[in-house]
Amino acid sequence: MPVKPLDQIMAADWAESLQPVEPTIRQMGRFLREEHDNGHATLPASENIFRAFQEPMSSVRVLIIGQDPYPTPGHAMGLSFSVKDDVRPLPRSLKNIYQELQSDLGITPPEHGDLSSWSHQGIMLMNRCLSVRAGEAGSHRNKGWEAITDAALDALGARDQPLVAILWGRDARNAGSRLGPQVPKIESVHPSPLSASRGFFGSRPFSRANAALESLGQQPVDWTLR
Repeated sequence: MPVKPLDQIMAADWAESLQPVEPTIRQMGRFLREEHDNGHATLPASENIFRAFQEPMSSVRVLIIGQDPYPTPGHAMGLSFSVKDDVRPLPRSLKNIYQELQSDLGITPPEHGDLSSWSHQGIMLMNRCLSVRAGEAGSHRNKGWEAITDAALDALGARDQPLVAILWGRDARNAGSRLGPQVPKIESVHPSPLSASRGFFGSRPFSRANAALESLGQQPVDWTLR
């Protein structure tokens, strides 16, 4: 991870809000360099680690919390649940998200798995941990990322702006509790193939998020992916 001022790796308002955890961000940079020095490849590429923070915090209307990046080389690109547009086949969790999107809103999913167009609409796709060893899911948990994403959650919850959280699975629900009771939360089990049939399918998170936005006086999201 490059040693740059925070406002060169993320939007200015995020850089300001995450200033208290800048030492931890620097610590994680050192941790990743040590991983590389020890022969471990890490994902995503360094320039994409803070991809979810490159859109302004002030633009965030919907937050979707993931766990950690896809550990398969070539997949992770810095947004939770999203993969690079040339990845085939799509991860099964993402295929399940697309299935529910079509069932919920009638939107035909694209062939690619790049969710960047959602992030441009104020949908923040933030993983709980922002890196992973290639081939080792969960390998960078409890190394320091959680303190950084906790700070991001606290900053979002403290804004005087409407926000809706979509929380899939226990880890996301636990993290989302930091946002406070004023933030509407759309909760279900995780879209993983291990759990999707136990309450993710049929949960209608996209239409429910739009209804929550409208109840807050906001325009609904266009969930169409391009």
